[in-house]
Amino acid sequence: MASSRRRLLSPVASILVLSAAGGLCWLGAEAAARYVEDRSRQDVELALHASGQNWVTVTTDGLQVRLTGTAPSEIDRFRAMTQAGSAVDPSRVVDRMSVASADAVTPPDFKVELLRNDQGISLIGLVPASTDRAGLLRMLRSETAAPQVTDLLETADYAVPEGWDAALQYGLRATQSMAQAKISIQPGSVTISALADSADEKGRLESGLRRGAPKGITLVTDISAPRPVVAPFTLRFVKDGDGARFEACAADAEEGRDRIVAAAQAAGVPDVPACTLGLGSPSADWADAAVAAIGAVADLGQGTVTLSDADIALTAPPSVARPAFDAAVAELQQSLPPVFSLQSTLEQAPDQANPGPMEFTATLSDAQVLDMRGPISDDRMAETVDSLARARFLTVQADLTGDQRVPQGWTVRVIGAIEALDTLQTGSVRVTPDLIRVTGTSGDPGAPEAAAARLGERLGPGARYELAIRYDRRLDLSLNLPDGPECVRQLNIIMSESEIGFEPSKAAIAGDPAPTLDRLAAVMAECADYQIEAGGHTDSQGSEGFNADLSRGRAQALVAAMADAGIDISHLTARGYGESQPIASNETEEGREENRRIEFRLLSDHPVRSTPLPPPVTLSGLTTEPLPPGQPVPDLIGPVQPPAQPQMFGPEMPRVTAGPTAPATVGASEVFQTLDEREENIRLPVLTPTPDTPRPSPRPDEGPAD
Repeated sequence: MASSRRRLLSPVASILVLSAAGGLCWLGAEAAARYVEDRSRQDVELALHASGQNWVTVTTDGLQVRLTGTAPSEIDRFRAMTQAGSAVDPSRVVDRMSVASADAVTPPDFKVELLRNDQGISLIGLVPASTDRAGLLRMLRSETAAPQVTDLLETADYAVPEGWDAALQYGLRATQSMAQAKISIQPGSVTISALADSADEKGRLESGLRRGAPKGITLVTDISAPRPVVAPFTLRFVKDGDGARFEACAADAEEGRDRIVAAAQAAGVPDVPACTLGLGSPSADWADAAVAAIGAVADLGQGTVTLSDADIALTAPPSVARPAFDAAVAELQQSLPPVFSLQSTLEQAPDQANPGPMEFTATLSDAQVLDMRGPISDDRMAETVDSLARARFLTVQADLTGDQRVPQGWTVRVIGAIEALDTLQTGSVRVTPDLIRVTGTSGDPGAPEAAAARLGERLGPGARYELAIRYDRRLDLSLNLPDGPECVRQLNIIMSESEIGFEPSKAAIAGDPAPTLDRLAAVMAECADYQIEAGGHTDSQGSEGFNADLSRGRAQALVAAMADAGIDISHLTARGYGESQPIASNETEEGREENRRIEFRLLSDHPVRSTPLPPPVTLSGLTTEPLPPGQPVPDLIGPVQPPAQPQMFGPEMPRVTAGPTAPATVGASEVFQTLDEREENIRLPVLTPTPDTPRPSPRPDEGPAD
């Protein structure tokens, strides 16, 4: 019995032991699983929080890691999965996330950039899918004569924004009026950047674009035009009691203009002064000369400096001390480029006890206007000087004052200076008792010698002079160079006789233009310095916009052909007038053929200086060395032994006698007159009026002249 009980208890005990062991294992496994889950959740949450993904909820189920929550975007959802996979095995990560609903997508920015040049028209940008692109191309091809229209547009299927259609149609119309342009079209706005042939063309384009702009469309224009020709190239800077300012300012480049403006502001100009960019500078160093001249006035504290082409005049009031003025003049003279010549004047106070040396000045402009200022001994001599000046120059402006303190022979010196100035095209003279200074420009290479000869003839021996005269080839009459109107006349004669034609409704030249181009090249060899326009014209067949574009294209084709032939076209522009300026009736074929033409037109009477003026030729010295006092005048009548001549056969040639200065005249001797004697002997012919003498017409409120 006991043994039976023991046999029964043994299996029960085993079962109990096994059960206890199993329970302990289960408890251990559960604890281990819970630990793994907690650790995995913590690692994933830490990784997500570190990357800013706080919207994710992490739960674990055994080895699985579930991610739940609403992702702001698909990108954020992907990033959450990536971050969780970096903390645990990616295969354990279960995605239970959702993505927030996307708002309505904003339409893209529709924009078209329309580019036009000689090669054609290009359309670049993004347009709504509903846009009739084929219709746009047809319109451009039919309303313009562009050789090619290129479509580089892309489309997007979105609603057409407000103001888009009106802006697009306006931009396309604007294309017809410009040969070189960039037109940016956006809903409700159009921005146009273009090149105009001239300042007048710029104004015409701007006014036409403003008139044609639809209501509600914002228009921005940036149209550039060639610089005007400034002749003479002038700058005038003044600093006085009213402050520092420009009374005239021209610059040849933007960099030079900035330097000139900066120098003026440093000299006391309060605001940014205006300074015109122009063509015609006498030298590439114009800005250097202008800055140095303005600096001289700034150093003096007051004064005026005027640059007219390559002539510079510096004037200071009596309040400036002579040493300071001389120092400023010397420094300015050292700073000026070689082509420029300086004339300086320190004014004297009228009531000053010791007025200092007398000074007479005269300035001759390119329009032959003479401006004279200074003292003359008396009214009779003033009339003499005025009469002589009016006999030599087209217009005379005189401010002559009587002053008994002038030295003897003063009027003769003044007249000699005016006669020397008459050898120049433009220039100035300055007369003091000790010196006559002549500066300017002439078309005669021998002008310096001619001016010195004039002074010698008038003044006789012993007069001290300084000459600084430059040669301008364009003013040389012996070269017979054509002026602007003559250049245009010759070009138009060539075009009227030429056989240059164009293909129907196209800008391509038909036939062989070589003979005509050769003739044009011969004329342009001396006319390339003038600003000239090649204007194209058509008949009235076709639309107005197409004809305007076609005429411009044909003019451009001719200019391009001239360039290909080696002709200098740097100052030649092309413009199309379309059917607006007919010279014959468009009702007949003959009249329409006459209207289809290219005409040249002069844009400026002044040539553009393509090369700087040369430095002036300088001469200085005495007219003729005077004889020492008391030395008798040599006898020029007595025989002079001729030099030995080689033996020659045939009759004896007559002998010529010569003195040291001039051939002798029998019964007379050479007598040198002083300036005083020359002044006393000044005589001008006086005409006595007769019944045939022209008289001025009577004024409306006066009776007939006596």
